[in-house]
Amino acid sequence: MSAQSPSRQRWLIPVLVVVLSVTVAGGLLARELYHRGTDEMQPGVLPITVPSSTSDGPRDEPGPARVEITPDAAGHPLGDAVRDALQGYFDALNAKNYGMWSKTVTRARLEQTTPALWKQDFQSTKDGSILLYRIEPGAQNSLRVLVGFTSTQSLNEAPRDFQHPCIRWRLVLPMKFENGSYRIDTVESGTTTEHEAC
Repeated sequence: MSAQSPSRQRWLIPVLVVVLSVTVAGGLLARELYHRGTDEMQPGVLPITVPSSTSDGPRDEPGPARVEITPDAAGHPLGDAVRDALQGYFDALNAKNYGMWSKTVTRARLEQTTPALWKQDFQSTKDGSILLYRIEPGAQNSLRVLVGFTSTQSLNEAPRDFQHPCIRWRLVLPMKFENGSYRIDTVESGTTTEHEAC
């Protein structure tokens, strides 16, 4: 019996090392996968998540116009204020109401267009399936807001390099506090957006 004990110990130790290694590797992998959804937004890295339909059948695009919010964004102190600002912005676009839209954007954003051009650019656009993913601080007390939404439009209003009547968008919108509320600011050139046809 004493002769078998050392041989058992010889094979038991490598087995324990393998089991512990697999356990540790599995734990690290699980932690990495879990934290991917909660890591801070990296410039140019956007999730490929599309709001799912609440029904089993096909959804009428672009989907509901109500802004939904993830638990991550809802937990932010400015979650309600940002959601309200986005709701006003998308409501104005869907209603084709330039006056209402002008109260949801900064002066700098307003200076980039005229009422006539705005109406021409958005005359057939409808936005829905809007999801506020995340809110992050930006420079000089601004915010960076990660949003996904679906838009439908006539082909002549679709992006020149992505001619589709229905597009799912994911992008970071900058917001600034101006005139007593958070408003959507100008989107810098080179800002990464993701889009796919519906």
